[in-house]
Amino acid sequence: MKTQLRRCATALAVAALSVGTLAATAEAAPTAGSSARAAADNGDPTLTDVYIWATDVNLRSRPTTDSPRLAVRSKYWLDAVCQTQGQYVNDPAVGGNNWWTAVQEFAGSDIAWVNNLYIRGGEKIAGVPDC
Repeated sequence: MKTQLRRCATALAVAALSVGTLAATAEAAPTAGSSARAAADNGDPTLTDVYIWATDVNLRSRPTTDSPRLAVRSKYWLDAVCQTQGQYVNDPAVGGNNWWTAVQEFAGSDIAWVNNLYIRGGEKIAGVPDC
């Protein structure tokens, strides 16, 4: 019940978020190895860790490519808050998808959205609840 209340509160916060920014001074994690994973381990233990497998992936303020870009990450671990359907994204190299995941860089950081095309796990990420 406690986890369910936390997820509901988080989903409401995500829905209420209109514009946010990620820490401008945050450094990108190394491209591989345990130190990249260590960044995700500093996050919220109740959230699912997800991995952006691609390079130069835009993190957006809403689940659409028209929304402001908050950050760009490459081969990076994040905490997934929830996922929802948003704008369909087509990338000729990897396909298309309309599922987006709300992510945090670390516990308490602002929410950003990334299209699931660029997250390991497929069209809809297992272990990440719907928003």
